[in-house]
Amino acid sequence: MSHLTDEARAPFRDAEPKIDAGDNCLEAIVAANPARRSVLKNGLLGLSMLPMLGALAACGDDDDNSSPTPAPSPTPTPTPAPSYSIAFAPVAANQNDTVTVPTGYTVDVLLKAGDSVEAGTAYSGSFPTPADAEKWAGGNHDGMEYFELSGVNANAGGLLAINHELADYNILFSGSYNAATATADQKALALSAVGISVVEVAKGTDGKWAVKAGSRFNKRYTGNGSYRAGGPAAGQLSGSIKGMLNNCSSGRTPWGTYLTCEETTNNYLDPTQPATNYGWVVEIDPYQELAEPTKRTAMGRFSHENVAYLNDSNNRVAFYMGDDSTPGCIYKFVPNRAYSANNRAANTDLLDYGTLYVARFNADGTGEWRALVQGQNGLVAGAADPGNVSQSTTPPAPVTVNFNTTADVLINTQAAARVAGGTLMDRPEWITVAPNKQAIFVTLTNNSGRRVTDNPNPRATNLHGHILKFREASDSPLATTFTWELFLLAGNPQLAEANLKGNINGDFFSSPDGLRIDPQGRLWVQTDHNLTGNAGTLNGAAVNMVQAFGNNSMYYIDQTSKQSKRFLVGPTGCEITGIAYTPDLKTFFINIQHPTGNWPVAGQQPRSSTIVVTRTDGQPVGN
Repeated sequence: MSHLTDEARAPFRDAEPKIDAGDNCLEAIVAANPARRSVLKNGLLGLSMLPMLGALAACGDDDDNSSPTPAPSPTPTPTPAPSYSIAFAPVAANQNDTVTVPTGYTVDVLLKAGDSVEAGTAYSGSFPTPADAEKWAGGNHDGMEYFELSGVNANAGGLLAINHELADYNILFSGSYNAATATADQKALALSAVGISVVEVAKGTDGKWAVKAGSRFNKRYTGNGSYRAGGPAAGQLSGSIKGMLNNCSSGRTPWGTYLTCEETTNNYLDPTQPATNYGWVVEIDPYQELAEPTKRTAMGRFSHENVAYLNDSNNRVAFYMGDDSTPGCIYKFVPNRAYSANNRAANTDLLDYGTLYVARFNADGTGEWRALVQGQNGLVAGAADPGNVSQSTTPPAPVTVNFNTTADVLINTQAAARVAGGTLMDRPEWITVAPNKQAIFVTLTNNSGRRVTDNPNPRATNLHGHILKFREASDSPLATTFTWELFLLAGNPQLAEANLKGNINGDFFSSPDGLRIDPQGRLWVQTDHNLTGNAGTLNGAAVNMVQAFGNNSMYYIDQTSKQSKRFLVGPTGCEITGIAYTPDLKTFFINIQHPTGNWPVAGQQPRSSTIVVTRTDGQPVGN
């Protein structure tokens, strides 16, 4: 969650195909029709077919039997297999107003807030009408996923689905946004800039990526649109819901739909809307083939950050989710049935039926998943919600909550999790599952207000956050128990306060947020420290986060040695978030959220943007 979003919500809180031509190949045609040889040899130059001459000369020429037999061509040298080892030279922490990457890498801007997604007039320095803005890329780019397209080389083109957490107000209207005093146009503009963008992207002959203008897949889903709800609590929501918003991070399903996460349990941009309509995972089909965008209530209502899944050989699947609240719990949702790997349509309602669980982390490194089911684990009428007991040494007074129905549990998921004994964590944000399914990582970004510690959250006044790792029993999505360990504590070893030093091996950082293990098993971490927030004491003086850590950045972390290597540093004022890639891992897409300087276009308003990171030698990123 961006610190800008936190401030905005504060007043409202509660590979290419191979061609085998067979008998249709040129040599076969000539062999069957000798008279065609002279036509081919004498006429192909006019058709720019110079490369074919070698093939013709290699054939026995019926018109000239004295032609010598050519020597065999030398065996070509095999193309070396790509290397996925991490060999880049780490970049230094800095406060530069640019994107810094290692030597041998390039950065290109792909999609800026205000660029056209659907056909229309893009931002060019003037404030838009609501109708224009509705077709723009929204603001505060966050989580995203890359989807392959049938018939397209996935390493050269596909779909990007990109979340928009908050508006880039500086390109919409003058001044700040206040929902209580906003005009109808201002409200429509603010809502136009949240939601998601789906764009088709392609690599040109020059190797540069661009949005494919006019693609039928290019589409905005905004805070002004209409959405339906599915699942057990749908009847308690509006029949037609206005908008989705605070689209923070995201995920995907095994059947190729996009899961975008509402990181708010109310509509703080338009408070006239019922709060219960928000705080859900929204399933959207980027191919526009399946159901209309649907808020999946069976997955619970809270400040959703992202979704990551673990599946098994029987197509059973679990979806893991973090509640980006201070504090919040970790959840998983297990559908009642297996998904179909061959029929996408058969999975249309899969996320409407299943069991939601909350994680309880025991002090001994074990854990359990407690079902959030009405009538179980204390979820009954008259239940006592203990509240956020981690935030004060004096426990808050319990609050009575009535869980009379399944809908009650799902709408009041945060209270249900506390009643059921879920562990309150330090702002759980991104979750990622290892390709071998033997590890699940979660970033716990920070919790400056923690006063009562426990083993999975060992630091009071946790300014810098940590990363936790757990493993399901038998590596099964259906497991009800797991084991866990602290992976690392973020911080700066040069800080005076022992509580803020952390234990990072290598390049240190604060506030881990974005997190992903790529298909080669390499762990990437992105940071979101509040730039002006207190970081501790350095060289005898109080310092803020930028002074202690530089601009927000992105890291590779070795899972065995836990060595951290800084891969990328963002421009002034930004958060680094969102990570997607092509299957060959030669192209990484990364989001730069809410920059405040002179980036991405010098002399223009700063704008949140999606960038493309590649190597100049065409090798996989990280090498």
